[in-house]
Amino acid sequence: MARVERGPIGYGAAALGNLYAARPDDVWPEIVPAAWEVGIRYFDVAPHYGLGLAEERLGEGLRGLPRDEYVVSTKVGRVLEPNPDHRPGDTDIANLFEVPSTRRRRLDYSRDGVLRSVEDSLNRLGLDRIDILFVHDPDQHEREALDGAFPALEELRSQGVIRSYGAGMNQSAMLERFVRNTDLDVVMCAGRYTLLDGTAGADLLPAALERGVDVVIAAVFNSGILATERPGAGATFDYGAAPAALVERAGRIADVARPYGFTLPELAVQFPLRHPAISTVVLGAETPEQIVRNAGLAASRVPDELWAELDAAGLTPPNILHPLSSI
Repeated sequence: MARVERGPIGYGAAALGNLYAARPDDVWPEIVPAAWEVGIRYFDVAPHYGLGLAEERLGEGLRGLPRDEYVVSTKVGRVLEPNPDHRPGDTDIANLFEVPSTRRRRLDYSRDGVLRSVEDSLNRLGLDRIDILFVHDPDQHEREALDGAFPALEELRSQGVIRSYGAGMNQSAMLERFVRNTDLDVVMCAGRYTLLDGTAGADLLPAALERGVDVVIAAVFNSGILATERPGAGATFDYGAAPAALVERAGRIADVARPYGFTLPELAVQFPLRHPAISTVVLGAETPEQIVRNAGLAASRVPDELWAELDAAGLTPPNILHPLSSI
C-alpha cells in the first residue's frame, strides 16, 4: 500500500466549483495561494464539483507550485459529458453548483468509466499524475465498484498514473467493507466521526487500524452546528434542522471548553485527529479569509485535560479510542 503524506489540515475545493453560489473573479484565484501560505499542502476535489470547474480552478491555482510538495486527490464514479438539454441561462444549481449546465454527470463505476474519468481529470487539473483517487459515493453501486472501479484503480496505481486509491463516502459501513475486501490505501469519511457523531469509531476506524489504511475525515462541522462558538436557532446538522438534543449537547461542550480558552470549531477540527487511524481533516472554504481561519483552528493544540473532562462528562462519542492528541 502507498502512504501519501498530507499534513493535518487539507482544503476541500468544492467552493472553487461555485458551491451554492458563484465565487467572484477577484476572490477564487486567491484561495489556493492563501492555503499555500498557511501551510496547507493537501487539496481534495472531484469532477462533481461544479461540473469540472473546481478541478480546472484548482489546477490553475497550483500551476507553478513545486509538484512534489503538494498532494491532490480527485474522484471517479461520475463521468462528465456534454448536456444536450442545456439552454442558455440554465445552471446546475439543482445539484448545488452555480455553473452553466453545459455538462451533465453520468454515474459510471466501470473500468472504462474510471479510465475516462481519470484522463478527463488530468486534463482539467493540468497534471501528469494524481496522488489519491477516490471512488466517489458508490452507495447504490457497491458491486459495480468492487468489480469495475477498484480493479481499474489497482491497475492505475501499478502503472504510476496514481500514487494511491480509496473511496470517499458519507457513511462508514460500506467504507469498512472496502477496507476489508480491497487493497485500498486511504478512505475519506464525511460527517461520521465528529464531536456529535462517532459512528465510524465502531466500524471503519478499527478496520482501518487493523489493515493499516489511512483515514481522512471531512464535514467535521456536521454542516453547521459545530462551525460557530455556540449553536443557536436555525443550527443545522447534516443539512437539516439540528435536533434539540444535539444543540444542547454542543452547547455543553462549548461551556466546558470556554474556561480553557478553546472554541467549539477548534474542538470539532481537532477531535478526529486524536484517533491513530486518522491523518487529516479536510475543510472547505469560500474565501482566503476562511482558509486562514480554518488553518488556525488546528494551530493551538487542545490540552489533554480538556478532552479528559469532556470524555468524563460523556460529551464525546462512545466506543472510540481516546489516545493523546496527535497534532
